[in-house]
Amino acid sequence: MDRRDFIKASMLSAGAVAMGSVEGCSVTGEEKTSGLVPGQKWTGWKKGHFQIHFIYTGVGESAFYIFPDGTTMLLDCGDHDAIGRGKLAVPVLPHPGKHSGEWVARYVERVNPNGREVDYMMISHYHSDHAGGESFFSSEEMWEGEPYRFSGFSQAAQTLNFHKAFDRCYPDLGDPLPLPGDFDGGTPTQIRKFYKRMQKERGMKVEKFEVGAVNQVRMVHDSQAFPEFNIRNICANGRIANPDGTIRDLYKDFIEREHPGYINENGMSLGFVVSYGPFRFFTAGDFSDSIKMADGSVVQIENILGEVCGSADVAKVNHHGHHSMYPDLVKALRSQVYVSCVWDQLHNLPDTLSRIDDRSGYDGDRVLFAGIYPPERRAEDDGQIWQRVISPASYEGAHIVLDVEPSGRKFSITTISACDESMTVRTHREFKTMEK
Repeated sequence: MDRRDFIKASMLSAGAVAMGSVEGCSVTGEEKTSGLVPGQKWTGWKKGHFQIHFIYTGVGESAFYIFPDGTTMLLDCGDHDAIGRGKLAVPVLPHPGKHSGEWVARYVERVNPNGREVDYMMISHYHSDHAGGESFFSSEEMWEGEPYRFSGFSQAAQTLNFHKAFDRCYPDLGDPLPLPGDFDGGTPTQIRKFYKRMQKERGMKVEKFEVGAVNQVRMVHDSQAFPEFNIRNICANGRIANPDGTIRDLYKDFIEREHPGYINENGMSLGFVVSYGPFRFFTAGDFSDSIKMADGSVVQIENILGEVCGSADVAKVNHHGHHSMYPDLVKALRSQVYVSCVWDQLHNLPDTLSRIDDRSGYDGDRVLFAGIYPPERRAEDDGQIWQRVISPASYEGAHIVLDVEPSGRKFSITTISACDESMTVRTHREFKTMEK
C-alpha cells in the first residue's frame, strides 16, 4: 500500500477513529508540575542530561535517545497498516496524511541537538511495527534494478542521516534460524536493501548487537565527561547475558530437540539496560515469549530475563503491554515508572496491567505512562483496581519524554501533545531515583 492508498483508507469509516479527534487534544493534565508548565513549549535537551523521547504516531514504536554528551540514537521506527485494524485502531497523529517515518523524522529534527545527523539507529527485531516493510510504504523508486520502498527507517532516512546501525543478526538472517525475506510484509528484505543503499551512498556502518557487551553502544562526542553513563546489552536472538558475563542460550537445546522451522521474532528482540549514576532504565523490544523445556514444562522467557536485568527506575513495557511483563520480571525491575508504546486497542491488556500493579511483587507506588489509553479501553476497563497505575496523562495521544539529570539522582517524565507539531507540554512529573 502506497501513500495514496493510505490516505484514501484513512477516510473510510474504519479509519475515522484514527483521524485525531482525541477528546479535544487538551494541553492540561493532573500530574504534579514543577519545572515545566502545561501549555508551554518543550524546552529541549541540555548537555549532561540523558533523554528518551517515546514518539507517538499510533502506527508503530519509535524512541529517540540523547546521551549526556549529545550522542543520539533512534531505536525502532515502525510503519504498518494500523488503520486497517478498523475498530482496533487508535488515533494516528498528528494526522494520517503522512506515514510514520516522516512524522518520526520531523520530531527528531525538532529535538535533536545535531539536527539531521543521528549517530546510531537500532532495530529491536524484524517486525514492521518496529522497522517498516515492503508491503506498506509512503512511496517507491527503482534502485539497482529493484523497487526501493520508503517505509519506517528508509523513509526517516530521506530526512535523517544515520551514521551506524545495530542489528540483532547482521550480516545474515540466520541467527538462530533463517528468517525469510518476505517475513511480516517483507521487513527483512526492505531492511537489507536499506542497509545496502546507506552503506553504498552514505558510508553507514552496520554492526551486530553483541549480547553481554558493555558500551558497544557508547557515547562518541565527549564520553570522558560522563564516566557514570553506560549501556549493557542483556538480550538478543534468544540469548540472555548473566551478570557475570556468561551467556545463556535459551533456544540452542530447544532447536536441537524440537527442530522448529520458525521461532517467534518477538523472542529475538534485543534489549539493554542504561545506567547513569544510580539511575537505571530497561528496554527489551517485544520480548514476551514462552519456551518448552526438555521436561515438557513451559517457561515464560520474561521470568528468566528477570534473573539478570536488575532493578530499573524506568522500564519500557515489553510487547506494547500485550500479554507481557510476567511476575518475576516485574518483581526484579521494581520500577517506579513504566512506559508503554501503543498503536492498538489490544495494548496494555488487563493481564499485563494487573501484573504491573501487583503489590505482592514489590512495595511502593508505580505509574504507567502510555502513548494513549483511549476512551474505548477506559470504558471497558472501568472499575478495575489496576487502573490506578495508569497516569491520566495517557488518556490522549502524547509523546513521552524521560529526562535524567546529570547526577542521575533525579528524573522527570513529561508528556507532549501528539495532536500537532507545536511541542506543547501537557504534563510534567518529577521523581527521585531509587536507592540501589
